[in-house]
Amino acid sequence: MRNKITQLFGIKYPIIQGGMVWASGWRLASAVSNAGGLGLIGSGSMYPEVLEEHIIKCKKATDKPFGVNVPMLYPEIEKLMQIIVDQGVKIVFTSAGNPKTWTSYLQDHGITVVHVVSSVKFALKAQEAGVDAVVAEGFEAGGHNGRDETTTMVLIPSVKEKITVPLIAAGGIATGRAMLAAMVLGADGVQVGSRFVATPEASSHGIFKEWVVKAQEGDTHLTLKELAPVRLLKNKFYEEVQAAYAKGASKEDLIQLLGRGRAKKGMFEGNTEDGELEIGQVSGLIHEIKPAAQIVADMMAEFHVARDEMQDY
Repeated sequence: MRNKITQLFGIKYPIIQGGMVWASGWRLASAVSNAGGLGLIGSGSMYPEVLEEHIIKCKKATDKPFGVNVPMLYPEIEKLMQIIVDQGVKIVFTSAGNPKTWTSYLQDHGITVVHVVSSVKFALKAQEAGVDAVVAEGFEAGGHNGRDETTTMVLIPSVKEKITVPLIAAGGIATGRAMLAAMVLGADGVQVGSRFVATPEASSHGIFKEWVVKAQEGDTHLTLKELAPVRLLKNKFYEEVQAAYAKGASKEDLIQLLGRGRAKKGMFEGNTEDGELEIGQVSGLIHEIKPAAQIVADMMAEFHVARDEMQDY
């Protein structure tokens, strides 16, 4: 399948794995890349030396293109970027910050740069910054999210209308039919996060993966907008947050309640009571843990079936 995204990254299928904290290590990234998609190492939960280790191991595990996702709020971002350049990584997805800060630097080192946005406004800013492509992520997505609560079905055509660089859709995409829908709306490819959490290769804890598989419609909620909006599975910690809101908690109260390391505690250590369980609404459609390569194959097979069915309309 050849289009703007497969040509941009040199991959077989326009499926990009989300660079999720505590889930997207070298095993998952290399598995997705070997299956024909684009795997991403999620650097947001890694010390610089850990990222370097994951990049080295990923290069040994695949000869296919892969990239690194870098949240630009990371405190040691200069070290991360130097490691990325030194290790010869060719693709970087940036998020949570101003794309002008690093785009030119990375491109000057021969790196393809993609920026993740949640609105038309920020898509235009990313394009102005000179990025090679944009990921538009809808409200359905897991983890940290935009404040505007624009759904993927509305966001993708809105962004497509305003930008000329390749567009990747994210948020609520876990099947081939959803992939086809996103591309009909104007996307050139899709980024898939939550579905790849429920894989043997994801570095997240097995207990967290089981919670994802058991999730039903309505089991996630976007909260903590005063700090950084995040979509969570409802658990004991989530209920504590809601109780704090009911008591009129201030921003300072919420910061104290959140503390440090909540995401690691929940997703990486498997503490489903006191940790953050970040996952998308599409978790209600995830019913089993299966290999990343099988997910890619299943998505492409369903995509082609759905596309053929549309010929009858």
